Amino acid sequence: MPVPTSAGGVRVERVVTSGLFELDGGSWEVDNNVWVVGDDSECVVVDAAHDAKAVLATVGGRRVAALVCTHGHNDHVSAVDEVVAATGATAYLHPDDRVLWDQTQARPPGGEMAEGQLFRVGDVELTVLHTPGHAPGACCLHAPALGVLFSGDTLFRGGPGATGRSYSDFPTIVESIRRKLLTLPPETVVLTGHGEPTTIGDEAPHLQEWIDRGH
Repeated sequence: MPVPTSAGGVRVERVVTSGLFELDGGSWEVDNNVWVVGDDSECVVVDAAHDAKAVLATVGGRRVAALVCTHGHNDHVSAVDEVVAATGATAYLHPDDRVLWDQTQARPPGGEMAEGQLFRVGDVELTVLHTPGHAPGACCLHAPALGVLFSGDTLFRGGPGATGRSYSDFPTIVESIRRKLLTLPPETVVLTGHGEPTTIGDEAPHLQEWIDRGH
């Protein structure tokens, strides 16, 4: 699924990294999508997962304007320290997810995220949408100029992110998706934390199915 490029040259690049997701005493092998949004001079990194070298190779010599963590699960933040050390960037996390962050990270994030906060790269603004459910501080980033949503683990192709573990809640994630995401233009491309992209229009008709199945 092609991702639009802005008139100012801002583009989206995907880096797929592999590692372990660990929570509640369990451990699972996962592949994560790391999204790098930027032009030739600066970028924003969304979810520095597992492999700092791979992330930094895609960043290249660009200034990292922000390192945004969609939530605090270890598989989405495990490379944050190395990327911050290499680039001098500030890592941002919603404060409600410190309960997860602090389980695996030795240092606090450098900045906090909140509903409606803006990150700018080139001529593109990324708007923070607080979408709790998968995690209490889970957030998505909407980039209207690109027609994309970075959904973290809130929305995937086929439904909501998992809610069967600590600090998650199914009714909460459904309400987040209903109010914050399914109200976006149907052509919005959803760039997920794992797996392949989808669109708001493809997912919206299935809301009741998700509610009926309970996950």
